[in-house]
Amino acid sequence: MTPLSAADFEEELRAVGAQRYHHLHPFNERMHAGDLTEEEFRGWVRNRFYYQLNLPIKDAYILTKLPSSEHRKRWIKRITDHDGTPGTEGGIERWVRLGEAVGLTREELHDTRTVLPGVRFAVDAYVEFCRDRPWLEAVASALTELFAPDLLSRRITDVREHYPWIASEGLEYFRTRLTQQPADIEHLLELVLNNATTREQQEACVRALEFKCDVLWTLLDTVQLTFGKDS
Repeated sequence: MTPLSAADFEEELRAVGAQRYHHLHPFNERMHAGDLTEEEFRGWVRNRFYYQLNLPIKDAYILTKLPSSEHRKRWIKRITDHDGTPGTEGGIERWVRLGEAVGLTREELHDTRTVLPGVRFAVDAYVEFCRDRPWLEAVASALTELFAPDLLSRRITDVREHYPWIASEGLEYFRTRLTQQPADIEHLLELVLNNATTREQQEACVRALEFKCDVLWTLLDTVQLTFGKDS
């Protein structure tokens, strides 16, 4: 099969997000409409934290497989962005502040025994995917970041409007990610578009991105089933 041009391949990848990214999930739509109860919002923050905790772990797996020191030097920033550095706060700590802003304690957030089984299953499957699959597919699975900036911008605006009980400083995670993501997205696209040189590789990257969309969707399915109004 003849590979797509880089432009057409990128369009194919972006189409996955337009159809399957979790901005379309009913729970997410309700969040942005201001329709979540405090219990639902806390349930989402609590369980999404398990995903946040595992981001630097999956990125560390990918780091060990990247094909050049140049790319490893750029990729390692993802780990420190989430874990932080000595004396510097990272994304995990900012998510803890979000948890505290919605009424959770640090201890509750870090007690992974209370993570919902469906959330644990989905997140662990994602980490295992990044550990076991070829580096190109693992990198491609992170391309959900292509679709995140618009959602993050909306989240900051809509949470401030609809959930005044959440302190503004609790939203710092989202503000910071807006400044970090442009460089991350540029690197992701560079790696995937330049290295998926056969149609088979391109299709594998599309499947990897679809899998990641399924992970994020399953996380929200589980939270909605457990904490939703009609549960």
